[in-house]
Amino acid sequence: MLAIVNTPRNETPIELREVAEPQVADDEAIVEVRAFSLNRGELALLARRPEGWQPGQDIAGIVVKRAADGSGPETGTHVVGLAEQGGWAQRVALATDRLAVLPEHVNFAQAAALPMAGHAALRILRFGDMLLGKRILITGAAGGVGRFAVQLAALAGAEVTGVVGRPERAEGLRELGASEVITQIERAQGLFDVILESVGGASLTSALQLITPHGTIVVFGNSSGEETPFSLYHLFGHEGIRLQTFFSYHPDTTTTLSADLATLVTLVEAGKLRAPIGLETSWHEFIPALTALQDRQIQGKAVFHVSF
Repeated sequence: MLAIVNTPRNETPIELREVAEPQVADDEAIVEVRAFSLNRGELALLARRPEGWQPGQDIAGIVVKRAADGSGPETGTHVVGLAEQGGWAQRVALATDRLAVLPEHVNFAQAAALPMAGHAALRILRFGDMLLGKRILITGAAGGVGRFAVQLAALAGAEVTGVVGRPERAEGLRELGASEVITQIERAQGLFDVILESVGGASLTSALQLITPHGTIVVFGNSSGEETPFSLYHLFGHEGIRLQTFFSYHPDTTTTLSADLATLVTLVEAGKLRAPIGLETSWHEFIPALTALQDRQIQGKAVFHVSF
């Protein structure tokens, strides 16, 4: 079968190659991948992983071999899943607790945009408990996680302010549910009950001054690459705040993965959640898309269709 493999020593970081069929455990199904999406976090993995490693997490496709233990979807079922690796391929083995069945009216491209970013957005918003009527600030709102978080927070009844790096990155965020979109966190007005912070550095320092007493800041990224200096004086007047970290790749975040994926695709089918696809193309066009994503030229998710 064909798969994208890591080639960090070559002129291009990846290559489409013939590889062995996936090895399968008893609790794993073989999925024929019809579409997959790319996450920004995977770009860093390409530089760190060895030659020949097979990347890929977000996939959607058709079960071609049911798990030997009888768990999970039957052969022929359309599914969405989150792999640890190896998903950018014609076929992948996936544990059945990492799969969800696709509703009839959710296509493979929509589904492939959901797993990592949608699941992360759902999980970080849960730290805010009941969101109805709360003010929420989301940094990195134009990214994959950010666009899902804006929609899910607005759907839950929150008043959402999104922070983006450039004015053009704000496109479409109000339609997704943002009440306000700003280009610098320092321009945020008032205090917020929940802040979802993915930039780090000076942005996180500012967030500490914008949180309400007993509010929650969820740190789920550090796209700036900066350290975050702050003094305890920044916290005066903000008693009882909670600073919560979230890393989507930690093993215990997958305990509700199948149910969470089912929730996301159900919302998409109902028209309540939009898969924010900024680019949809063939996997043969992966290299140009990778460059565009690195340069933040893609609004939302990049999705690739797999050919056979």
